[in-house]
Amino acid sequence: MRDQNDHADHQIAAFLQQTKQGVSMAAKILSLDAAKLVRAAGGVIIRPGRGGDRVAVIHRPRYDDWTFPKGKLAADETLETAALREVEEETGFRCRLLRPLGCTAYVDRRGRDKVACYWVMEPIEGRFRISDEVDELRWIPVVDALELLTHPHDRALLHSLELQAS
Repeated sequence: MRDQNDHADHQIAAFLQQTKQGVSMAAKILSLDAAKLVRAAGGVIIRPGRGGDRVAVIHRPRYDDWTFPKGKLAADETLETAALREVEEETGFRCRLLRPLGCTAYVDRRGRDKVACYWVMEPIEGRFRISDEVDELRWIPVVDALELLTHPHDRALLHSLELQAS
């Protein structure tokens, strides 16, 4: 397990080098207990819409929250593979990675430290399908997503998307 965690942590460090978060987020992650850290990956899916790009925001009935699709890494899975798999499982969309966006680090509802790394993605094919995990998906402008998202770490991630676009 330790080797898998070390491998995932190296992937996260390499990922952060490609984002504007870089050293500051890496320092935050290094301050966490690596043995207990939950590692996840996901995507901020964008598509063109009237008046600008729209982002996909999902509702999870179990938590009654609005967030981005993400999930835990499986054993020996790369961040990229986990992100694409989780996005497809939670939304029904097969996507293409466009660019690394950033990571969020927070304490989850169970009190565990969690790091989730996200890519900007675009849908290639598929359509939304309701599941036990996700009961709604909305394609909305970034400004509306900032209002709808439940968690501050998701809003911060979306702000970094806006900064990359400008």
